[in-house]
Amino acid sequence: MYKRIPEETIIRLSYYLRAVCYFAEDQKEFVSSHDLADYLKLSAHQVRKDLSYFGHFGRKGMGYPVKVLSGKLNEILGLDRQWNACIVGFGNLAKALSSYEGFKTQGIFITTAFDVDRTKTNRRFGNVKVYATQAMERMIKKNKIGIGIIAVPQDVAQEVAEKLVSAGVKAILNFAPIKLNLSSRIVIKNIDLSCQLAFLTHRLKKLQV
Repeated sequence: MYKRIPEETIIRLSYYLRAVCYFAEDQKEFVSSHDLADYLKLSAHQVRKDLSYFGHFGRKGMGYPVKVLSGKLNEILGLDRQWNACIVGFGNLAKALSSYEGFKTQGIFITTAFDVDRTKTNRRFGNVKVYATQAMERMIKKNKIGIGIIAVPQDVAQEVAEKLVSAGVKAILNFAPIKLNLSSRIVIKNIDLSCQLAFLTHRLKKLQV
């Protein structure tokens, strides 16, 4: 069992993996904490601290073997297996997410969606089949879906989240601007795009002063 890891560290691991892939393409056999830090504009101390949570797999004086580090990061992030995901609320955001090819390289496959709009249900959009929301429990169990993506209005997000959990979903990516009230055993990541944009406009305003 790993000790409790800060969320910021887990997020940085994804960037470390991206950097390691870059060095692998450059045919480097070893990569140092300084290499990773320079590439990602971090401190070498931060890199070493983050990786030390998961053991010591570098070689003194040489750094981290690129293949070993890549494999370890993939394992830690759960990218060494396939994850089936679904989207609830098949609007423009959901369509964009479902067509993003980068998810597949991480072992995440979005092939199922749910919506209340009858003009969308029982239709296929690319690789995604859209079902009526009444079919959520049956299709989630049938397709062994572990990740649910919520892209519905705020007023129905909690209800949708509860239905996902009831159907067996253990992790939720929530784009609705509301804090979900679920069991602590459910992994939740909230992404409020309006708040992220407000951060940008705040910084932009300060630059123009």
